[in-house]
Amino acid sequence: MDIRRTLLWIIFSFSLLLLWNNWQVHNGMPSLFTGAPASTQSEPAQTAAASADPAQAGVPASAPAAPGATENVPDSAGSAAPAGEKVDITTDVYNLTFDTLGAQLVKAELSKFDGFDNASGPMVLLDNSPSSFYVAQTGVVGAPAGQSFPTHLTPFRLVSSEKTLTGDRLDVVFEAESDGVKVTKTYTLERGSYNIRVKHDIQNTGAAPVTPSVYLQLTRDGNDPPDTSFFYNTFTGPAVYSQQEKYQKIAFSDIDKNKAGYIKQADDGWIAMVQHYFASAWVPTEGKTRYNEALRVDNNLYAIRSIEPAATVAPGDTVSVTSQLWVGPQDQDAMQAVAPGLDVVVDYGFLTIISKPLFKLMTWLHSFLGNWGWTIVVLTILIKLVFYPLSAASYRSMAKMKQVTPRLQALREKFGDDRAKLNQAMMEMYRTEKINPLGGCLPMVIQIPVFIALYWVLLGSVEMRGAPWILWIHDLAARDPWFILPAIMMATMFLQIKLNPTPPDPMQARIMMLMPLVFGGMMFFFPAGLVLYWVVNNAISIAQQRYIMYKLDQETEKAKTHR
Repeated sequence: MDIRRTLLWIIFSFSLLLLWNNWQVHNGMPSLFTGAPASTQSEPAQTAAASADPAQAGVPASAPAAPGATENVPDSAGSAAPAGEKVDITTDVYNLTFDTLGAQLVKAELSKFDGFDNASGPMVLLDNSPSSFYVAQTGVVGAPAGQSFPTHLTPFRLVSSEKTLTGDRLDVVFEAESDGVKVTKTYTLERGSYNIRVKHDIQNTGAAPVTPSVYLQLTRDGNDPPDTSFFYNTFTGPAVYSQQEKYQKIAFSDIDKNKAGYIKQADDGWIAMVQHYFASAWVPTEGKTRYNEALRVDNNLYAIRSIEPAATVAPGDTVSVTSQLWVGPQDQDAMQAVAPGLDVVVDYGFLTIISKPLFKLMTWLHSFLGNWGWTIVVLTILIKLVFYPLSAASYRSMAKMKQVTPRLQALREKFGDDRAKLNQAMMEMYRTEKINPLGGCLPMVIQIPVFIALYWVLLGSVEMRGAPWILWIHDLAARDPWFILPAIMMATMFLQIKLNPTPPDPMQARIMMLMPLVFGGMMFFFPAGLVLYWVVNNAISIAQQRYIMYKLDQETEKAKTHR
């Protein structure tokens, strides 16, 4: 059996599968590996403001007995919501805009991150504009029939006066009263933090006890972010986390089909909206029961929310419900400090057990080097050194195979189409020369999970975004503007092929020569940090292979002189 022929066809078939998968995702079809992509249809945000309310699905069916959770979150779809006033708040990391209608957070600019095209100002995560709708909302439900407590459709008034963070902390306070319940909503912003502390003070101003519930909600359109790539797929959509079920991603298409699977009731965890490099998340109080729901609220408009029942409030009394709102980059250390498991929005998939230590090592190296590009270079070198014994075994096997390639060709010519005799002669030659036909493959297979894990670390790390390397590389998360690194990668792949044994089958040889064109061509559109990693990996592999071949040639010559 010709092992190399089989392996070549496997590689070639897998390459075609990857290309087909990316074509499917580009055309809005489900990915073969990660489920359905986000919808790419555009929906005007002027109408989204009215339909952003997720009341159509009501409270989760699993929560009918929850105090205060028997009333639906109010439905504004198709209704004329009153206009609110915009309140602009500035901190050292944010330019925020609140709407007094519901005291919603309707815009969040991350002042320390450039926009998608690096020329349009700060990165805009939350937004309520004609081209994008993505907001954070809260409200109180549980009013008796025919009444309504303050929700995200209720006009609030701004109580606080400060609009710029000058110290270490800034409170932005809104108030509203409706049907015997007064809600004071306080957003607490802290210097250098993307974690916003939110407190709902619920005061019963009526004559009868009330049993309210607070809902925390993220609503956004189903459009892909502008940095979505045709050549690699990253998740955009809602997510739920609990200690019981861990991290659960929810595809927009599954919500459309009412097939979304996630935990509906928990007493820990959080809800989030996730996209490449950034995320928003509501974190309710740990240890308190909450009911989660992901739903479609309008055409191309989706919400993820958590409803937390509060204590019964007697007339004249006040209860407080606290939560946290993360709106910012996927900073793993900072997010882990906010809530257990919040850092897993940086999703490494089934290779997380390898990716996490690699990311820790990478950040440790960066603390010394101070440049993410050189960090990638050094990290790749260290990994290649660790795996050098395996690589050496692989390269020695390939070098021996290259030495006997003329003899293999002679055997093919001798036996022609008699596959049985050809394979028998080849096996005899392998035994005589002490060559393992799989010796060049197995050591490489063992290394593959590590290098795939490193690929996902580099692809998912927000630290790469806007990080320069040298000369023309100003952003390791963007593609090489001059395509120099992809060209070098293609050249190194061609050189590696030349160093390996030439397949005797012309078809195999042609397939091998196509590989640099297929993979190198794809790399023209990959982030520069990923291409840098492959270039360094290939360069070190070539150096190691040349060294092994040189040593083997010396051993061969030495053996000849002693005969």
